[in-house]
Amino acid sequence: MKRQAIIENIKVRSGKDLVEFVDKSKNRAYFTINKNTLPQIVKYLFNDVKARFSTASGVDTRNAVEILYHFSIDEIGFIVTLRVILDKSNLEIDSLTPVMKCAEWIEMEMHEMLGVNFKGHPNLKHLLLKDDWPEGNYPLRRD
Repeated sequence: MKRQAIIENIKVRSGKDLVEFVDKSKNRAYFTINKNTLPQIVKYLFNDVKARFSTASGVDTRNAVEILYHFSIDEIGFIVTLRVILDKSNLEIDSLTPVMKCAEWIEMEMHEMLGVNFKGHPNLKHLLLKDDWPEGNYPLRRD
């Protein structure tokens, strides 16, 4: 699949939930989308485009937690990043594990380190911290 077709398909599938699109370079594009459309876009990338899920990263920006999901379309050397911004008052988003099992551990890590609740995740247990780590204390949060 060609780069421009992938970009247009993501735009169409996102519809009004596309907040921002940045065509960074010939190898990189960023889409900021509302969280409710994330599973649909990930299904398209993972199942239809056969993109490889590289990783996800989360960062506390003081007012929100941003999650960036990085996908690589290796055959054309193109990386798509989906960015979702979660308001600190509602750090909840659908888990991507029903779409791609490979998201399980990174979601566990973000839950543990940033306090994001991944709805539908099969096992949000401690991955890095001790089991007796204080509830509500998230090491990567600024507050």
